Amino acid sequence: MHRLRYYKSQLNVVDSTVPTSLSRSSIAGAALVLTCAGLLSGCGDDDLRKPYIGGDAKVGKQLVTQYQCGACHKIPDVPGAGGEAGPDLEKFGRSSYIAGGIPNVPPRLVAWLLDPPALKPGTVMPAMGMTEQEARHMAAYLYTLR
Repeated sequence: MHRLRYYKSQLNVVDSTVPTSLSRSSIAGAALVLTCAGLLSGCGDDDLRKPYIGGDAKVGKQLVTQYQCGACHKIPDVPGAGGEAGPDLEKFGRSSYIAGGIPNVPPRLVAWLLDPPALKPGTVMPAMGMTEQEARHMAAYLYTLR
């Protein structure tokens, strides 16, 4: 019978009294499976970033132009969108965070587009007065930027 060593708190006191009937290779295999499962659990993030039902990326691109987002942001394939005051949105769909700390998932992005100062007081990005549906369309477009 093997004995599994473990450490108590940060005192580094070793207690060898936890018996196990598993072989070292079985324990290592189980640890490998759990590690892989943990790593793969983050692979589904793209599913969270799918646009809301009703969000149309084509309409969103038109709205990005209409609301003149390019005055502050560089946005690929949007005429005149070469602004430098805000972040470059070229790969926005791959970003983990909005404004450096808000999880980049559709509900948060729509809320951000509707009222940025409500989510991050002190931000220089203003609320533009768009409707929730317009924000959904814009979110659909922004997630295409990869």
